[in-house]
Amino acid sequence: MSKRVMNPAARITAVALATAGLGATLVAGAGSAFAAEGKIATAPAALTASAAVAAQADAQAHLAAQVKAAVAKAAAVKATPVKVVKKAAPAWVKPVTSYALSASFNQGGAMWAHKHSGQDFAVPVGTPVKAAAAGTVVKAGPNGGGDGPAYGNAIVIKHANGTYSQYAHLSRIQVNIGQSVGAGQQIALSGNTGNSSGPHLHFEIRTTPNYGSAVNPMAFLRAHGVGV
Repeated sequence: MSKRVMNPAARITAVALATAGLGATLVAGAGSAFAAEGKIATAPAALTASAAVAAQADAQAHLAAQVKAAVAKAAAVKATPVKVVKKAAPAWVKPVTSYALSASFNQGGAMWAHKHSGQDFAVPVGTPVKAAAAGTVVKAGPNGGGDGPAYGNAIVIKHANGTYSQYAHLSRIQVNIGQSVGAGQQIALSGNTGNSSGPHLHFEIRTTPNYGSAVNPMAFLRAHGVGV
């Protein structure tokens, strides 16, 4: 049997085709590998994007919760009633509102057997006279309420701190003995009764209800926050 001899040109062509087929196979294999690597490479990117979306959602939820809490707090503050704190009434006040100071405490002169025992507030007859502090009326009437005719119509009030205030030369007395009065309450109308050289209120601060125990009324009032 004779050997079949291949044409050299045909042989070269066959080798080329075989080589090309191998290359195609290799190329196809490489492409498949690259495709697989591409899938693996994109997995971390997909996970990162998912985490970012989740983080953004959490941040938005947190912000929404903060806004909701702030709105609720504002509504609660608006709904809470505002407490109005009333200023406490002063314990001591002026016995008359408008006046001119005249004879002062411890002043000497022919008007008095001894030195002047109070402070005079020059006011027109009929000026409202107020209790300088809360207390109880212990004297009220003519003849100085028992302290003598020089005082004319007079009132004496006992106060909680153990002091007494006296109001003299009144034209009208508007309280009674034993009556409780508040600071600033009207108790009389000023006048010109008794040993008086003109319309005024004679005001005293005493350590007892009786004449002879007076202290400086202006210093006392100022020490208790009254501007006179």
